[in-house]
Amino acid sequence: MADDDSKTEEPTGKRLGDIRGQGQVIRSTDVTHAIMLSAAALVVLVLVPTMMSRVLQIARTFLEQSSSLRLDSPTLHLLLVDTLTQLGLTIALSTLLLVVAALASGWLQYGFLFTFEALHFDLPQINPLRGFQNMFSMRSIVDLAKNLFKLGIVGGVALLVLIPELKQVDNYVSADVGTLLHALFLITLKLFAAVVGVLIVIAVADYLYQRYAFLKRNRMTKQEVKDEFKQMEGDPLIKGRLRQIRMEKARRRMMAAVPTATVVVTNPTHFACALKYDRTMPAPVLVAKGMDLVAERIRDIARKNFVPLVENPPLARTLFAAVEIDEEIPPEHYKAVAEVIGYVMRLRKRAVG
Repeated sequence: MADDDSKTEEPTGKRLGDIRGQGQVIRSTDVTHAIMLSAAALVVLVLVPTMMSRVLQIARTFLEQSSSLRLDSPTLHLLLVDTLTQLGLTIALSTLLLVVAALASGWLQYGFLFTFEALHFDLPQINPLRGFQNMFSMRSIVDLAKNLFKLGIVGGVALLVLIPELKQVDNYVSADVGTLLHALFLITLKLFAAVVGVLIVIAVADYLYQRYAFLKRNRMTKQEVKDEFKQMEGDPLIKGRLRQIRMEKARRRMMAAVPTATVVVTNPTHFACALKYDRTMPAPVLVAKGMDLVAERIRDIARKNFVPLVENPPLARTLFAAVEIDEEIPPEHYKAVAEVIGYVMRLRKRAVG
């Protein structure tokens, strides 16, 4: 009980996806019953009248030609084939409609689901003692009471529809077959309409209850939610360490590129941006940048490798903020960078001369 009380959080999308993969979904048998009965009513409404009309037509043919038909007559053979064909088509269409209704009842409740989890062999599930306990468990008793209650409601509604029709029984005694069948058809439709209407109301209520019970049964503790978040997003400590490792690797690659730079633009102490350019490049490229200690390290490497240092605080701050590592200098900074690189080139020519 204490463990149930601690499960106060609604199940996450990942939890619902995991248990769905195991075949656990929101399912209401009342929804299935309502849809199946609606399909049966559709069969009675559409297919049965057509079939009965054709059967009556064939029966009339038999009666009208009864004196002339012989057992070996081709006409009799054709009538029998036609009758069996009509009955077979009606039964096949009715069966197909009921199968589609059964599949639709599942799809409407939980969508398409295909899993083999429910087929796994589980020895406790076939334990007779456990089955006996489940048969007389409190849940089974409650389900039995619910089913009896629903059966009483449906039966009561059916009686309310049929009792007024009992008054018409005397009229049906002297009626012809066609009138009797038509009356029976109308009574059947009324009965189906009333029962289906009640079952739809029951199905909606039961589905809402099953949804509530399903979500409550799969609630999570706060710790489970945190653990799941860590599994999905990664442990913050591990993510921080990985981020640190990536930054260290990137910094080492950056520092390795400083000796190849053409010039290092400084603030002079807070910022340092190393630029590389040769005549084969469309524009100068920022190969390293840093501030404070990183900037100091860039300047030290530049001095050791005889890379010129040029103080230009506005340009150093702008490049640090606007350009990423290994990116070309934007056109709006061409002029300022060209002046620095031109100055370096002139210094090199003087040193060579």
